Amino acid sequence: MIASAQEIKPLRKACGKDVIIVTPGVRPQKSQRYDQARVTTPKEAVKAGADYLVIGRPIRDAAHLLKATKEILKEVRSSL
Repeated sequence: MIASAQEIKPLRKACGKDVIIVTPGVRPQKSQRYDQARVTTPKEAVKAGADYLVIGRPIRDAAHLLKATKEILKEVRSSL
């Protein structure tokens, strides 16, 4: 399923833990929101129970792609 972080808990309750949830609109803490209305950080999305995160522009538009990716991974690890 595709769901914002705000919808994960109700979906897990209704569908069980075996459903795979992909969460778009994930932005690192210091990133722009762009056109996303329901934005969440990588840490918040993982804590909410997302299985996969969609993080496009914060990486694509970064001056240093590898550095941006490492910072995002650091945020994700801090939620585990």
